[in-house]
Amino acid sequence: MRTFRHSFLSTGLVLTALMGWTAALPVPAGAAAGWALPFATAAGLQDKPRTRVVQAPPLLAPAPALTPAQGNPVAVISTSLGDIAIELFKDGAPVSVENFVQYVADGFYPGTIFHRVVPGFMIQGGGYPATLVEKGTRPPIRNEATNGLRNSRGTVGMARQASLRSATSQFYINVADNRSLDHTGYSPQDFGYAVFGRVLSGMEVADRIAAVATTTTGGMENVPVEPVVIKSIVLKN
Repeated sequence: MRTFRHSFLSTGLVLTALMGWTAALPVPAGAAAGWALPFATAAGLQDKPRTRVVQAPPLLAPAPALTPAQGNPVAVISTSLGDIAIELFKDGAPVSVENFVQYVADGFYPGTIFHRVVPGFMIQGGGYPATLVEKGTRPPIRNEATNGLRNSRGTVGMARQASLRSATSQFYINVADNRSLDHTGYSPQDFGYAVFGRVLSGMEVADRIAAVATTTTGGMENVPVEPVVIKSIVLKN
């Protein structure tokens, strides 16, 4: 079972497992399309209701695609809800990138799912098919959380167990700025999670995945009710 630490300074809560922690950030409520208020027409006259229509904010268009740095490979993750293109930080996280690229070359990811999604936090996948029986992996890799790359919205990191050096095939995409996942020290609680890439295009797909209905099944929380399947991951350069 994969683990993931998420802490809140105000409560001291430490979420110790990618498959086991239970807190979820709240989703902001949407604004109403219109509202009504009383309106006095003149002194002595009875107030009359007047409705004022408020224009709802337009839906945001997909953000323009970013440009990868020269020499950095790009991987396109095709999911059942759309495509996400990510830049792999070859210089900043060489071990993590080589590991991810090898799993891609081995054809490991097709048929796996985003098995844990938390709105306002992250989406995680790359280790389980829809049966929720974890796939066998290669040995774990070195944790590159000390590379200075932050867990900002749109970045991609290596999921791991509580052990600092336990990342294998699973990865996550931050859908918010998650500074609590950054490297801040050398204790197990502070070491952090290694960022090895960022979303170039398709962040709206990541947000769509983060918003799907979830359930608890087989002892795992935040599992999408309808599986979000990784159909393929293709390296572009």
